[in-house]
Amino acid sequence: MQAIPYYCLLAVESLVGVFGLRLYEEPRHTVVDHVGAVEIRQYESRVAAMVEFSGPGEAERSEAFRLLFAYIAGANSRSPDAKDHIAMTAPVDVRNSDRLAMTTPVQTSASRMRFFLPADYDLATAPSPTDSRVKIEAVPAEKLAVFRFTGLAAGASQRQKQLISALAGSKWRPVGEAFMLFYDAPFTLPFLRRNEAAVEVEETS
Repeated sequence: MQAIPYYCLLAVESLVGVFGLRLYEEPRHTVVDHVGAVEIRQYESRVAAMVEFSGPGEAERSEAFRLLFAYIAGANSRSPDAKDHIAMTAPVDVRNSDRLAMTTPVQTSASRMRFFLPADYDLATAPSPTDSRVKIEAVPAEKLAVFRFTGLAAGASQRQKQLISALAGSKWRPVGEAFMLFYDAPFTLPFLRRNEAAVEVEETS
């Protein structure tokens, strides 16, 4: 019975989300600079639930999302008799990588998806996942360059290239690979969706 208000809230969030209205908490950050249409944001440290998956397919991404959603919806335990129903947040962080560790099979690409937990959780208070494929990790404070766009995510790779090109000649140097931040569910009207290409950056002297 105690889960009923939680699922009612999710239903309301999903309903208004169709029209691009977002009731979700976002990670705390401040905008410290602009490079044209690109925002430079300083994010505070935070905690995330993370799932690694192999392959670029939609099925793999959907399974990662299912595992993370199950975790926040109660597939977790603070103690043998207690579970938390964790509020959904935005964005969902999706990182695809073709750079392989030496121990990884040659034809496999490692990717990961993250849900950021609400700000009142830390590593000590985040409930433990009941599925070993879900990991809880501390995300350190970082600066991200972010390029926002609407519509479908099919053009994500091109948007990431636009982001990197926009930073060329600026005082901000990309660190690592670009990735995606998704703020809306698949059923949100495409022209109302908020998507962002992002990359960690550092300021050059």
